[in-house]
Amino acid sequence: MSKNKHPETIALHGGDYRSDPATTAVAVPLYRTTSYQFNDTDHAANLFALKEFGNIYTRIMNPTNDVLEKRVAALEGGLAAVTVGSGQAASTFAIMNVCQSGDNFVSSTDLYGGTVNLFTHTLKKLGIECRYADPSDPSNFEKLIDDRTRCFYAETLPNPYLRVFPIKEVSDIGRKYSIPLIMDNTAAPVICKPLEHGAAVVVHSLTKFIGGHGTVIGGCLVDGGNFDWTKDPKRQPLFNEPDASYGGAQWGVVVPQLTGANVSYAVRSRVVLLRDLGAPLAPDNAWGIIQGLETVPLRMKQHCSNAEKAVAFLQKHKNVERVIYPTLHKGEIGERSKKYMKGGNGALIGIEVKGGVEAGKKFIESLKMFYHVANIGDARSLAIHPATTTHSQLTEEELLAAGVTPGYVRLSIGIEHSDDIIADLDQALGASGKPSLKAVS
Repeated sequence: MSKNKHPETIALHGGDYRSDPATTAVAVPLYRTTSYQFNDTDHAANLFALKEFGNIYTRIMNPTNDVLEKRVAALEGGLAAVTVGSGQAASTFAIMNVCQSGDNFVSSTDLYGGTVNLFTHTLKKLGIECRYADPSDPSNFEKLIDDRTRCFYAETLPNPYLRVFPIKEVSDIGRKYSIPLIMDNTAAPVICKPLEHGAAVVVHSLTKFIGGHGTVIGGCLVDGGNFDWTKDPKRQPLFNEPDASYGGAQWGVVVPQLTGANVSYAVRSRVVLLRDLGAPLAPDNAWGIIQGLETVPLRMKQHCSNAEKAVAFLQKHKNVERVIYPTLHKGEIGERSKKYMKGGNGALIGIEVKGGVEAGKKFIESLKMFYHVANIGDARSLAIHPATTTHSQLTEEELLAAGVTPGYVRLSIGIEHSDDIIADLDQALGASGKPSLKAVS
């Protein structure tokens, strides 16, 4: 089954899971266990010494999580994946797996507000510096490199700007310096494959489109297996210098020897970061995400189709000042959606409602079918005002850099019938255009 290349098949059969070996159950079992029986003392010692691989403790691995990890890796075209407790934990691990105190990394300015806070404030307190580059010109990334730059980081389809990231262009720059590109592909599973364009690692908030139902939280890291961590030992010290916590293991060298695969990034994140920092994905949540994963290729088609119809409607509405969508950007930025997005341009739409902040608030409060929530990627349609919620901790300068204007409203278009989605948008926009009682008085 691992040879299947179509996402609809991978989502159901990826990872070579066919049935439970103990019971022959076809559905993936939920293994609610903390620990695993060792065959004998030698078996236990070999597992802890990484002389052989197997289950040790659910903080580090679990059979239910293992199926999810293999399927997400297959869906992205990677070699291995590691699940963690949330998308935010995945972003944290993604950087900490290559950076230590005194190091820096270069990130796109187009980021989710919570990631900006993580990179700008929390990691800074740990001695890791984030340098921001405007992705409208890929060469901006090269300008910020120095001897302690360890990675590049970006989102495929960042909200709220919704400018598709120049994956190959920035990846090519990074590889000249042995710097991997880490791509957060949360908003574009199935419709974009960053690893095919040179990214080394893919990050997902599994909470969003892959989980799809707004019921569980999770995240993951996918190791593309396409990056040489030993090419420049000085550039990637965490993979080349002896790790005293594992008997002097050099991760870039020992992992390919043990596994026969170039998955040093995935293994180190599992046996070092998950071991020491925790943040595992609960097996119950892994099981819930698997249920969503099985239908994500079908849902993405509906998400994208509905979004395109909603965009066409919104562009013509008298109470909409502006519509933001990947295909509506002009010039080279607009061309990137054609280059990198296949089978759709995502479910996220940004709009600026005429009348500013008050009209935007009234629009959101007038929606009847759309949910007013902080999430994206649910099967149901969602809406929020980022400046006062998801991006509220950013300064005015940071808000504008991220593309968040005071009247900006973010829509995450669901899989309901497009006519019902448009009808709800229409009536809410009509209400937003009516003067309030205060204005009348």
